Amino acid sequence: MPSPFSGMDADLAGDDNARHRQVVFRGNLVLTDRVLQGGEIVVRDGRICAIHEQPKSTVAGAHVIDAGNGFVTPGFIDLHVHGGNGADFMDGSADAVGKVLAAHLRHGTTALLATTTAATHEQIMAMLTACRAHRGQRRAAQARLLGVHLYGPYFRPEARGCHPAGPIRPPERREFEEYLDASVVATASVAPELAGAEEFARACVGRGVRIGAGHSYATFAQMAEAVGWGVRHVDHLYCAMSDRARLRQDQSYPMRGGVLEATLYFDELTTELIADGKHLAGELLQLARKIKGPDRLALVTDCNRALDLPDGEYLFGPSEGGEPFIRRDGVGLMPDGKALASSVRGMDHMVRTFVESTGCPLWEAVRMASLTPARIAGFDGDFGSLAAGKRADLLVLNCDLEIEAVFIDGERQ
Repeated sequence: MPSPFSGMDADLAGDDNARHRQVVFRGNLVLTDRVLQGGEIVVRDGRICAIHEQPKSTVAGAHVIDAGNGFVTPGFIDLHVHGGNGADFMDGSADAVGKVLAAHLRHGTTALLATTTAATHEQIMAMLTACRAHRGQRRAAQARLLGVHLYGPYFRPEARGCHPAGPIRPPERREFEEYLDASVVATASVAPELAGAEEFARACVGRGVRIGAGHSYATFAQMAEAVGWGVRHVDHLYCAMSDRARLRQDQSYPMRGGVLEATLYFDELTTELIADGKHLAGELLQLARKIKGPDRLALVTDCNRALDLPDGEYLFGPSEGGEPFIRRDGVGLMPDGKALASSVRGMDHMVRTFVESTGCPLWEAVRMASLTPARIAGFDGDFGSLAAGKRADLLVLNCDLEIEAVFIDGERQ
């Protein structure tokens, strides 16, 4: 069946004046707590100015976009994404940044945090510089760059996952202050058990940077201390966390809790899931949903440079010194095939998989891919939901939850 948008709103694409027009979206509106069937959104000057329970008969001077039986949703927001279309943010160039932003926009991500990997100090600074130059500069057919997720190099070496081993190190003030001085870091991660972790966490909180825990074998007690420092988020639930075998003290008893148990226990902690159907079985998604709920659980892609590319060999992280991995069977794998190496899927796939695996209502999965990540990163004032006053970053999905059209500031991309 041809797309209902074929030949319809071509005048909105690439038109600098489009964002200043009045645009009306009609269809099934995915709100934060329900789907409003047959509703209407009015957009003016790039922002949502009204939501109507029923369409008005006429809206003078407006361009009308009718989703038919499909859905209008807020644009997806990704807290944790490394690359796409052959590029990684850690390549540290304007070209790489643009390629990744364009790749994820095609999958419905209208805004994201560029995510670092473990790398040398010089490579991280190059990435921060490239992202700072790009942030705030709206470019056609690219997602918004909201800031940087400083994710690595402050990991526990044994929990590094697919990150390069050589550059992993504990936080040191002289170094991390230079990262924070770049004024582009929005969120950061650290393994709480590392020397210097508390100093780093408190420095982030003092700068207004949201701090989380990740790639860690911390005990429950260490996680409780980290919550006291201001840690409020935990990276990719179930992955690169202290497992039960490591939670015995000197192989004795009793068994202790670790990062997973603390994440589920502390209401202060939000977390995220890679719902690509490869990292986690459906029952783990269901458990996280039941305990944390959609306000404290975000969907992320943790996507690498192999998004939209054929199976083969690639590098995770910078083009010089990155960790080799292979794309196969719809996921990234370490070269020996025995461990996963991040995902190769976009956010649209995560939303579909989460709905199919958990049976949750569509509004809940969309909320976990939009408003919840926006709130976790501190951008929910402008993004993340269909609400008056917010940016008109919108998606039109068909009945199979596939992307039909993407709009930023009400302008077709």
